[in-house]
Amino acid sequence: MGSFNDFWLQGDLVTRSVALLLLTMSISAWVLIFWKSWILQRTRRDISRAVPAFWAAASLDDGRQALQNFDREQVLLPLLEAAMAAANGGTLEAAGKRESQLTRRLRDALHAVLNKLQFGQVLLASVGSTAPFVGLFGTVWGIYHALVSISASGAITIEKVSGPVGEALIMTAAGLAVAIPAVLAYNIFGKLVAACEAELEGFAHDLRELRQED
Repeated sequence: MGSFNDFWLQGDLVTRSVALLLLTMSISAWVLIFWKSWILQRTRRDISRAVPAFWAAASLDDGRQALQNFDREQVLLPLLEAAMAAANGGTLEAAGKRESQLTRRLRDALHAVLNKLQFGQVLLASVGSTAPFVGLFGTVWGIYHALVSISASGAITIEKVSGPVGEALIMTAAGLAVAIPAVLAYNIFGKLVAACEAELEGFAHDLRELRQED
């Protein structure tokens, strides 16, 4: 802890800016990790309960009510609304076949839902890929700044060099500490979103078959 304090006090504007940037990236990543963990767990739990409840309903109105009771993250209801909607008259959409209209509406609704579930993935990927380089830049700049200061002070000895260089390497470690959780979370969330996507695609396909039989 003392080494970091010394590094912070001895650092210039660039060094402190890099440290603050890494801190901001870390806070953003962890807030997103906790939030997405909660959202995706709720979504998977809701899908597992809502889909069976919908198909067990006696009518579409009862099925809609079942989805409203379980679908807290609103990932299934948009698909049902798209399947039940009618094309506006006098449009190119309305001129197409009924099956094509239904497929288009379900596809658009599915894409909107998936975009909502994938929110934040770009940030995690960006933090995971750039944080190590930001930390490395901070290390290189810190070493340069330390060597310039030592050179200006007079004689250069290994003892005078090793301390500042070791303190500057903290930035590399900080960059890795920020990047590793972001990369792991990105991969885990990617698998969870893919699992939800498979369930939602299956539900959309079943809705399409149901509406075509009406």
